[in-house]
Amino acid sequence: MPYLLSAAHIKLPYLLSQEKIMEFSREIFGPSFKNIERLLKAFKNGQVENRYFSNDLEWFKEDHTFAERNDLYIKQAIEFGVEAIQKCLANTEFLKEELPANELDAFFYVSSTGMATPTIDARIMNELPFNPHAKRIPIWGLGCAGGASGLSRAFEYCKAYPRAKVIVLSVELCSLTFQRNDISKSNLIGTSLFADGVSCVLVCGDEVPHGLSKKESHLAFMNSQSTLMPDSLDVMGWDVKDQGLYVVFSKDIPTIIKEWLKPNVQAFLVENGLKLDDISDFIAHPGGKKVIDAYHEALGFDESMTRESMSVLREFGNMSSATILYVLERFMQRGGNKEDIGLAAALGPGFSSELLLMRWT
Repeated sequence: MPYLLSAAHIKLPYLLSQEKIMEFSREIFGPSFKNIERLLKAFKNGQVENRYFSNDLEWFKEDHTFAERNDLYIKQAIEFGVEAIQKCLANTEFLKEELPANELDAFFYVSSTGMATPTIDARIMNELPFNPHAKRIPIWGLGCAGGASGLSRAFEYCKAYPRAKVIVLSVELCSLTFQRNDISKSNLIGTSLFADGVSCVLVCGDEVPHGLSKKESHLAFMNSQSTLMPDSLDVMGWDVKDQGLYVVFSKDIPTIIKEWLKPNVQAFLVENGLKLDDISDFIAHPGGKKVIDAYHEALGFDESMTRESMSVLREFGNMSSATILYVLERFMQRGGNKEDIGLAAALGPGFSSELLLMRWT
């Protein structure tokens, strides 16, 4: 079974408290909403305490063209992506020695917050000493489900090529999509929740020796499942306009999770000879406090099962695809009992879900 060997995230330059962002939002949106104080309760009810951004608050007070935003996305995605890869390949918490970039066989790049051709992975490979024959697999547009999807595809690649070492890099600069003139409730809720995040994980095929690792236990891949809900294109995503990307964020998402996720998860577990009671670790993308509450209600998991996800949400907010990789890193740091089963879950545009089954080995 392919397994996880290392992980790392980076701290972006600007750490802002939720209180400060709420004050900023009152200043920006107050004149447009008569009930602004009631709407601003979302900033407190979501239980996000801090978030990291690639730019300071003054940047968001000015108008920026789509081209300006995207040029900045490309520049910062390369800079922060290089840093995250270097940290992952040299993370002494997980590795006995640094793994050279030229030993990587494939590079999965995940993002939904900016566009580039050549893609960001190609640009990063010009900055680091990659093998020029490394496979490049850029994944765009899966939003919050992208991190789990990239991880699934990396595991499957390593199952096909058991000697492979591959990385999954997620760069989400959600703040660059902020629209100060968009007075929709979706934009206000998005402003209360989304943040920037950059994370990288190293996945290895089962013929790669465990001798590279400092850890006694590893999460290994068992199976994955991708699911698309029919006729749900308007639940989550972007509206692409002249000024940039405008968030689409349905208020029905928690209800959809409660009604749709459980049968989806149960069918996946049954297919693998398991049931919900067999899950020891729930590695969930914390889309928000209401999403985590919906996980509890739908799957019957208590708060101990979402402790790591809730902690990441409090400290970082929702970083789209990168968020689940932050959660995953915490499970890797903690370790687990051999043969215990982990379930990873993330939901995204489509409306879609990505599920992974893993076992501690």
